[in-house]
This record gives sequence, C-alpha cells and structure tokens, in this order.
Amino acid sequence: MKICITGGAGFIGSHVADAYLALGAEVVVVDDLSSGTRENVPRGARLIEADIRDRRRIAEIFRTERFTHVSHHAAQISVPASVQDPWFDAEVNVHGLLSVLGACVEAKVEKCIFVSSGGTVYGNPARLPCVEDDPLAPANPYGIAKTAGEFYTRFYGREHGLRWTALRYSNVYGPRQNPHGEAGVVAIFCSRILAGAPVKVYGACAPGDGGCERDYVYVGDVAAANVAALAKGDGEAFNIGTSTLTRTRALLDALLATAGRTVPVEECGPRPGDLRANSIDPSKAAGGLGWRPEVALEDGLALTFRHFAAARA
Repeated sequence: MKICITGGAGFIGSHVADAYLALGAEVVVVDDLSSGTRENVPRGARLIEADIRDRRRIAEIFRTERFTHVSHHAAQISVPASVQDPWFDAEVNVHGLLSVLGACVEAKVEKCIFVSSGGTVYGNPARLPCVEDDPLAPANPYGIAKTAGEFYTRFYGREHGLRWTALRYSNVYGPRQNPHGEAGVVAIFCSRILAGAPVKVYGACAPGDGGCERDYVYVGDVAAANVAALAKGDGEAFNIGTSTLTRTRALLDALLATAGRTVPVEECGPRPGDLRANSIDPSKAAGGLGWRPEVALEDGLALTFRHFAAARA
C-alpha cells in the first residue's frame, strides 16, 4: 500500500502519516509548506513540495508515484479567513480538491479519503448532535467549500468509479496544532497560558456568555478513523466527533486547571462566521468504520498541554 497524504506536513495530516506508517504502508506527503512544517513530517515518510492548486504538477506526481490511496487533508482551514476572502478559500478547498480528484482518476488511485467538516457543513442546525442525514446548510464560505467538496467527490465516484469516503471532523485538537493561526483554540490557549499572556474568549452571542459550544475530538482518534477508512466506508460520509458540547470558557478553565496557572481573560464578542453551537453524532462511524472516540477531553487536553510545555522548555 502506497499512500499520499496531501497536507501531511500539517497538524492532522502528520498524525495520519504516523498512523499509516505504523501499518507498514509507504507514505508520501504532498504539501506546499504554506502552513505545515518539515519538522511535522514523520521519519519514514517522504515529502514532495507541491501546491494542490497546480493541476499539472499534481497530475505529474500522481502519474509518477502510482499511489494506491490518497488521504486529502490539504486545505485552507480558517473560518474567519474564509469570510474575509471567500475566493482564496474556494481556490484551495474546491479547485485544489478538483486537482487531486482528477489526478486520482488519471493515475487509477484505488481510493480517496476526503476530509470534510462536521463543524460547518450542517450550519446552525435545529437540533444537536447532528447526524449524517441532517440537511447540509453551511453558514460560512469554509463550510460551503467543504460541502461542495463532498458533492464533487461523490461525482467522481459515480462518474469515474473512484472509491471514496468522506470524514466529517468536529473540532480536532492535540499536539502539533498551530498556536499562531486563527483556527485551533486549544493550541492557542496552551501557548498563551504558557506565556502568561492574556487570553481572548469569543462569545457566542455577546461578551461574557461563555463562548461558542463545540465538539472536541483528539487528533489520535481522528488518525485512527483515517486508518479505518482505508478499507471500510466506501461511498459514505461519516461524522468523526464525540457528540459532547463544551463551551470555550469551560475549555479554557480545564486547561488552566491542568496547568495550575491563571491568566487574564478578555471576554469578546462573536467573530464573523462563527456558529453558536455544533456537535456531531459518531454512531454511524461505529457501525460503518468500527470507529469510536477513545480519548476523553480531560485526558486529551492534558496530553496536549504537556506537548506544548515540553516544546517550550
């Protein structure tokens, strides 16, 4: 098995690379390093620097390498950035995906795993947690692009016989998450706590309301879902989350308790594009992939904080 991980130098993709290497697979990371780093690429994986928007380059790589499977993680991941610049978001998350799907068909890749977003494709649902049959009603450009990506992936499966599975992640956290971006609140909080710097908590509706409610899933569990999807779940979308809601302020308080520290907290209003609450039901993944989240939030936060503390030491 020879697996390409687009975006494999990033946070989630690098953990997926670790999991695939543990299977004994040959792993090739395709990443332009615009947000990922060489240091994230695990020993044993090979890095090819390329931008997924470059159709000719991606097609050439796929023809030469003859991958059996592709795990497509390369993406623009910030909701606020998608609101600010929808064109760029679509260029990466839609046009880049089409580049990869076309290369998969041309190179006769056996299966493509598409990373969707359980945190945004359902929009502001009437009930929580969301299940896969709920309407797709994204409320921001990032979610719109991920929803379009699912439909394009289905089309390539139907039209060209490409096997595929879509994984709708909730809010993923864990070691190697970028603490300097706009996405990844756990990493941002860890970095600010360790620096003794003020922390901003963005409200769901107004400053001081405790913030948005999210479904946080540990990155090691997400990597396990990508392993399961190599052989199972063809032609289906699966929620990869926990179904548990946690407010942003409660998340911060848990990290402060883990750290044994206090920091100044600035209560802010909501950000453009933020959803008030989102959680997703992973029951279908239990049946279709044999996957369940294993790491409790308290344990995952402790593992993540220790990672950032060790990196800072």
